[in-house]
Amino acid sequence: MPIVPLRPLLEASNKYKFAHGGFNVNAVAQAEAVIEVHEMYRSAAILQAADLANGFMGGRKDFLNATIEDKKIGAKRIADAVRKIGENSKIPIVIHLDHGKDFESVKAAIDGGFTSVMIDGSHLPYEENVELTREVVKYAHPKGVSVEGELGVLAGVEDHVFSQTSTYTNPMKVCDFFKKTGVDCLAISYGTMHGASKGKNVKLRKEIAIASMENLRHEGIFGALVSHGSSTVPQYIVEEINQLGGDIKDAYGISINELMSVIPYGIGKINVDTDIRMAVTRNVREYFIENPSKQKSNEIGDIWSIMENNKSAFDPRVYLTPIMDTLLTGNEPNSDISDITNCVRRGVKEVVGTLIVNFGSFGYAPKIEKVSLEDMIKRYK
Repeated sequence: MPIVPLRPLLEASNKYKFAHGGFNVNAVAQAEAVIEVHEMYRSAAILQAADLANGFMGGRKDFLNATIEDKKIGAKRIADAVRKIGENSKIPIVIHLDHGKDFESVKAAIDGGFTSVMIDGSHLPYEENVELTREVVKYAHPKGVSVEGELGVLAGVEDHVFSQTSTYTNPMKVCDFFKKTGVDCLAISYGTMHGASKGKNVKLRKEIAIASMENLRHEGIFGALVSHGSSTVPQYIVEEINQLGGDIKDAYGISINELMSVIPYGIGKINVDTDIRMAVTRNVREYFIENPSKQKSNEIGDIWSIMENNKSAFDPRVYLTPIMDTLLTGNEPNSDISDITNCVRRGVKEVVGTLIVNFGSFGYAPKIEKVSLEDMIKRYK
């Protein structure tokens, strides 16, 4: 099945009242694992690459300083890899840009082969956010590419996205935003938070989602809502990391029960990144503890050194740079490197498989309309 735009997945989630997970990937092995576990559950897959993840996949170890040229290279690299991995898949697969920083970053993703993009203008005054988002839609829709916007500001830190405080989405502006921009879906601020430290016992303001969807229905506007900053940060994984020598503190996520409770009210896509990072970190630490001779391996020993010098780090992009070529290409030149990528794959599958079940997307792949980019171009017209 060809890689598809996001729109038909959103239509299915609206119709059947479930949510798709949007899962961030930063390496070919992660992309392979996300697709494999979705195939197992017969669920459509949304693979997300954040703006700076494209910089990382462009070869920049210091991805926070990635240039637009790095992002162009990385976007094409990850999109090509997803197409190759999924070319014979029986499930719909979307490759989505998460938190596009500006128009040029979004354009780089679309030109590189992404089928869906998010432009994050939430930090801008309302009318400027509308104008930026509208310009992205004008570029994306004629190519069949779906667009996600954002209204309201989430607190927390994720790559270049940072805010100390949240500004909740005003449901009264949601219809106006959809009308003026033409977006397919909208990320809202309703109590979630970027990063691993969301606070204990977070309660989501589901009335924001309810009011937003009621307003859209009243106006006859199609729209799906997106939940960002929605990692659950499983405490058993945090505890295991610390038992294995890590130092993760004050890491709490959104409870799965809270997330499941908002799905019936229009949340059709739920973004998860931190959970995957945590599970991979646990697996890699466990591997080195159980195989102490590998701590001095010429091929992977530097990974362990970096982890031990950064005990609080749980982003694999921090400590897996010694095998950068494997991350970027999927090539595994020896068994030691294969051991590490297997740790990565198992961590991804553990988290993603659990959330596919909790979000209710399992078994729905055959019910999603088969819409190509070419078909979507006609529909957007």
